[in-house]
Parts: sequence; structure tokens; C-alpha cells
Amino acid sequence: MPEPTPAQRAIGDFAPKLVQLTDDVLFGDVWKRTELPARDRSLITVASLITSSSFEQLPNHLRLARQNGLTETELKEAIIHLAFYAGWPKAMSAIQVAKTIFAEDQ
Repeated sequence: MPEPTPAQRAIGDFAPKLVQLTDDVLFGDVWKRTELPARDRSLITVASLITSSSFEQLPNHLRLARQNGLTETELKEAIIHLAFYAGWPKAMSAIQVAKTIFAEDQ
């Protein structure tokens, strides 16, 4: 068996770790675990989507955040705080998406 490369020694065999992460997130119960409340997981996901410019996924996750108990005001405040990290254009776009989502029920 060949000697592991420096990168392999540093990170180990990442394939099983990647498979486990994929199973947990995509096919597992990660969204039902009680260690972190659903509203916090939703807020973290929304923040991640905004900072990564994944606006195509944002509407569904904003709906889920609303179902998990986050209010429009809480989400808008969180998005405004993100503006300093994600940039004002992304934050303002996200606020417009949030307004649209919360207007659906009215």
C-alpha cells in the first residue's frame, strides 16, 4: 500500500465523513434533532442562504422559518444584521423576498 500523501495525512479519509454528512443532512433526521430548536436551525439556514447568494432556495426556507415560529420582524432584523457581512445588495434583496413570503398569508 502506498504511503499517504501529506494532504491525506492531514485530513484523513474524508469520503466516509462526507457520506455520513450527506446522509445526515439530506436523508437523515438532522431537522428533527432536539439539540437546536427548529426556529434556530431555520434562522441559521436563512442566514447561510443569504450570505451564499442562494436566493432560489430562500423562499421555501423563509416559509419554513415562519412555520418554525420566526416572525417577519425577527427575520428582517436578522437580515439587516447580515448586511455588514453579506453586503447591502444581498440583504435588501432578501428583505424583499421575506416581504413577499409574509404577504402570502395576508
